[in-house]
Amino acid sequence: MTNTQVTHIQIDNYGPWTVTPEPRREVDLQTLQSRLYADLAQLIGNRDGYIFFSRFDNMIAVTNGLDEADHAQIQESVGNRYPVTMSLSVATGTTPVSALGTATEQLQEAGSAQDDGRREVLRGQTIADQFRTETDLQFAHFDVDDATGKYTDQLNEFDTFIQIEQGYAALMKYMREAHDSLSFFVGGDNVIAVCPDLGEPEYQDAIEHVRESVDVELKVGVGRGRIASDAGMDAKHALETCRATGETVTIAD
Repeated sequence: MTNTQVTHIQIDNYGPWTVTPEPRREVDLQTLQSRLYADLAQLIGNRDGYIFFSRFDNMIAVTNGLDEADHAQIQESVGNRYPVTMSLSVATGTTPVSALGTATEQLQEAGSAQDDGRREVLRGQTIADQFRTETDLQFAHFDVDDATGKYTDQLNEFDTFIQIEQGYAALMKYMREAHDSLSFFVGGDNVIAVCPDLGEPEYQDAIEHVRESVDVELKVGVGRGRIASDAGMDAKHALETCRATGETVTIAD
């Protein structure tokens, strides 16, 4: 059984801020969002967690091993360096979907995302050390099969982008609905899914669904760990085994 700790990160009152006192230039907003994501990736990554940009004004992190003090320190660091603040909500669950659902509900109960009075909320509970195990997390690293040969070296960049995004959209939706997993595009032709306790049949099922629905072929490496960095690296190594052997699914020992 997995035990995923998820942190929902939400910029406070971001929508109104972007148009106050007048609409801000989109290039400046994109710069702020990308720099904030990069800083959070480092702040959370240095503590062995993973963060995914989601919609940028909302981000989702896997934070097994980070306690409340870590979250407060990250929140303070952002507040000291940016013209916006952020609220954090932490929750755990046997599936990533259930953990995120609880985390989001806690934020919503604290006030609207566009509530000027809701600032730097920090809610939720982290997993106590005595309840953590070496198999709390399961990560799946998906990759489009021969994306360079099929798309990058054959199509213009926008058409390649469409193919990759169609594969990602089909996978993201199916893994959420069929397997209670959260899947995130991480660049190139790669998707990382945070999963409950799934086996090879479930991953084959997802790969077949994407092939049948959008004609994109995937392979996947799966890893487990006590922290996100361990599960993620095991998944990357398992994916390299897929590339070497031609298998579509490899689950790390």
